[in-house]
Amino acid sequence: MSSHIITPGPYRATKLWNEVTRLFRAGMPLRKHRQNFRHYASCFTASAAVDWLHQLLQSNSNFGPDVTRQQTLQLLKKFLKNHVIEDVKGRWGTEDLEDNNMLYRFPSTSPLKPIPCPASNSIKKRHSLRDREGFFKFRSVKKHETETHENADPAVQVQRKELNQPMEDQQPQRRELRVEDEQEIWRDITLTHLQRILGVASLSEVLDQQHVNPQNIIHNMTKVNKHGVVSLDDKTNDLPHWVLSAMKSLASWPKYDSDQPSYPGFERDVFKTVSDYFYSLPHPLLTFELYELFINVLGVLRPQCERVAIEALQLCTLLLPPTSRRKLQLLMRMMSRISQNVDMPRLHPAIGTRTLMVHTFSGCILSSDEECDLDELLATRLVSFLMDHQQSILSVPEYLVSAIGDHIQYLRTVQVPVDSVPNTNSGEPVFAPLPIYLFCRQISGAEFEEQKQASSQKAMEELLEILLTDQNISEKDRKKKLKQFQKQYPDIYKQRFPSSSRENKTDKPKIKPPLLNIKKTKAFSIRN
Repeated sequence: MSSHIITPGPYRATKLWNEVTRLFRAGMPLRKHRQNFRHYASCFTASAAVDWLHQLLQSNSNFGPDVTRQQTLQLLKKFLKNHVIEDVKGRWGTEDLEDNNMLYRFPSTSPLKPIPCPASNSIKKRHSLRDREGFFKFRSVKKHETETHENADPAVQVQRKELNQPMEDQQPQRRELRVEDEQEIWRDITLTHLQRILGVASLSEVLDQQHVNPQNIIHNMTKVNKHGVVSLDDKTNDLPHWVLSAMKSLASWPKYDSDQPSYPGFERDVFKTVSDYFYSLPHPLLTFELYELFINVLGVLRPQCERVAIEALQLCTLLLPPTSRRKLQLLMRMMSRISQNVDMPRLHPAIGTRTLMVHTFSGCILSSDEECDLDELLATRLVSFLMDHQQSILSVPEYLVSAIGDHIQYLRTVQVPVDSVPNTNSGEPVFAPLPIYLFCRQISGAEFEEQKQASSQKAMEELLEILLTDQNISEKDRKKKLKQFQKQYPDIYKQRFPSSSRENKTDKPKIKPPLLNIKKTKAFSIRN
């Protein structure tokens, strides 16, 4: 019996269900039991099943140590309902299972759920800016420029004859970006980074991109207050004042308000008020539309990939509506502060404060619009990680802001020869896309060498990032490849890890050149 990591991909929840089912059937101890003066072979008690399955889930990297015994019991009830198990008389189809000595067994039929096979035409490809003719053609300009260094492209000569004018006479104009174009850039670059981190062939496998609103991404990254929390344009969509007051009271307990009531159990009443509000919301904070995406992020929630998981969740939470992201930020900050507050009285007589935070709010943070057998376990795993790393996950990734800003600025400033066609309606010119060869011009040898060096530098930098983030590379191979990269490209490695380069310099004392000259002179005189 061995456990497998269910990597990101379509139908991950179903694959996890089958994995737990397989492990349970393969490892649960079976023996002979007596009940009502009868003996039953190859069966087990409900309590023994809870014990064994609870230990399995806590040690399984797909779920983690935050799984409670009560959650394990709920999963066993779903096992009985879905005919993964049955009682010793062959009855199943209900959730009437308790933590007691009642006997159960495995049916002879396979309980695994079938994995749907999506039709090839069921996923619609979204046409983005990169698919539009002429929009990103500046990417190919350098390639064609190098080809025309010695000899002009014959296609250019043909086009010159057609236009009956030399190329130098064409007046280049700046690229005009529409608001929609800029929004597409924000979305495409964000999703490209997310796809690379998750390591999936296509985001269409885990995300319906029709639900990705670029305006949400822009708002979440640009409209934040000094505390890093999203600011809303429409204050009516914000948390009610009484909820904010209750959350601040719990987060700053007992220093928030000296006039607050002091009767025993007051903090429990305030906590229940906050939890009741969040469960009254019509949709979970991570939204139904992004449920499959967040479930797949769980595939990278492993100790050795903590940094990758944080970066993936950073990008995923940027896709949320600003109102949901703001509520998530405030809720996570409250949960984190309460769980770390040693002065906070126990909010539950039998459950620790941290466990209570995770299990109370997991359902209103992540859930599916359809009944999912592993909803509760998966939400617990994700919310636990969110709470532990909420400050990093819910912050704005500055590297992404810089990358998008630089890309938009380049598109605005790059000069591209275009045909100006009068618009009979507005009188303004219409910039039509032209064939790629109109962008080519002859360049000098010095320009060619400079572009070649810059392109090589960028390619090596991208290769280094792939070595650092590729999930298909083992840690041993990653260290080996990074060591080789550092040896072959020390300057690029130094730019990415400046601190390690300084350490290496201090470790190895330099030998002065005069000493080397002296040694060479002595060796030469001896041979003579």
